[in-house]
Amino acid sequence: MMKTFNINSHVILVLCIMSLGVWCYGEADYNDAVPMEEGEKTALYSAIQGFVGSWWNGSDLYPDPCGWTPVQGVSCDLFDGLWYVTALSIGPILDNYLDCAPIVEFRPQLFELKHLKSLTFFSCFVSPHEHPIIIPSKNWEKLAGNLETLEFRSNPGLIGKVPSSFGSLIRLQSLVLLENGLTGELPRNVGNLTKLKRLVLAANWFYGRIPDNFGGLNDLLILDLSRNVLSGSLPLTLGGLTSLLKLDLSNNQLVGSLPTVMCYMKNLTLLDLRNNRFSGGLTKSLQEMYSLEEMALSSNPIGGDLQGLEWHSLQNLVVLDLSNTGLTGEIPESIAELKRLRFLGLRGNRLTGNLSPKLATLPCVSALYLDGNNLTGELNFSGWFYAKMGRRFGAWNNPNLCYPVGLVSTGHAPYGVKPCQQEVSLVEATTNSKSGDGNFNQNSHLVASSGFPSYVIDGFWRFYLVQVFMIVQLLNCFL
Repeated sequence: MMKTFNINSHVILVLCIMSLGVWCYGEADYNDAVPMEEGEKTALYSAIQGFVGSWWNGSDLYPDPCGWTPVQGVSCDLFDGLWYVTALSIGPILDNYLDCAPIVEFRPQLFELKHLKSLTFFSCFVSPHEHPIIIPSKNWEKLAGNLETLEFRSNPGLIGKVPSSFGSLIRLQSLVLLENGLTGELPRNVGNLTKLKRLVLAANWFYGRIPDNFGGLNDLLILDLSRNVLSGSLPLTLGGLTSLLKLDLSNNQLVGSLPTVMCYMKNLTLLDLRNNRFSGGLTKSLQEMYSLEEMALSSNPIGGDLQGLEWHSLQNLVVLDLSNTGLTGEIPESIAELKRLRFLGLRGNRLTGNLSPKLATLPCVSALYLDGNNLTGELNFSGWFYAKMGRRFGAWNNPNLCYPVGLVSTGHAPYGVKPCQQEVSLVEATTNSKSGDGNFNQNSHLVASSGFPSYVIDGFWRFYLVQVFMIVQLLNCFL
């Protein structure tokens, strides 16, 4: 019985493998035999020709862009037994890409690709002076049923305003308009795209205020409006972006105080507000953004000091850049409790006081820039720390800061920092001078300790003794 069972098991196994092979072979034959919907094919070819030129006819594709020899940048899927385009990427992204012609056009057939989920243009419209082009204002609503990703990247020849019809793309999850020549105010109707997870409108020529209805994009994970000409203060509604992970508003002309509502962004890992005109000091709400890994506020006239924040609350902080922000006061020791910190930038402020040696104990720090302040006293860091950091430890341009000569070798001295001068003490060789009463050495030591050079001290006492001698001689004349 056992032998019979084994034979039957092998037979069943062989039959299963044969069935699986037939099923796979049949599926392959089926996919090869499935045609692309004819109207879809015609619309796709015409749309591509509008960008790459009429010379392209897809003749080298078998049997069509969704067959065995697909063109890079075109993806398809089956609907009702026919192939339809679901993704179209124009520009030099992949090998065998669809490269744009010098003169391009958005043909209406582009908007007939009714199953399109992703549309991307990369480095396609490159001539803003000879062949500029604008985004068409009509027909975008035809793609509203499926389009989830719309991107225009690195297209300096793409000019004009963002069409208001973008507001009809209600299924959009990613809108990226990066490094183009677009202008005008930020379109308010983008705030209606409530499914957005990524909104990148960086490196264009957008101006004006940030629309307050952007704060209603509750699912947004990334908001990047950097490198524009945006102005005005931050809308308080931004506090509603509680899912946000990255906020980049750097390199604009934004003004006003940092809003306290930022404390509601509990999930934020990147806060980049560099190169704006923010003022009013560091709001305490920053210390409640526990997830922050990068805080870059440099080159803003923020003012105030560092003492008001409980820095130890930001234990995830890796980058802290507060350079050129007009900060005053001392550097709190609590910054040394940021154990994950790799970059600390405090250069170009008006910070004072001594530096805590605890800063050198930061286990992960690889760049520490404190130059261009009014720090004073001795640098009590180890020679090993200076050797490890090199010029990534910046303490130059602090006129009253020095390092002790005896504790640090010349080869490992902090760059641009002067050595501390040794204390000068005068010793009087003759103890029974007529003018002395036993207090000379003590007084001279105090004066020398005040920082005057020895030759000044020596000259002072020579002058004093001469005056005493002359007075004694005058008294003798009258006696």
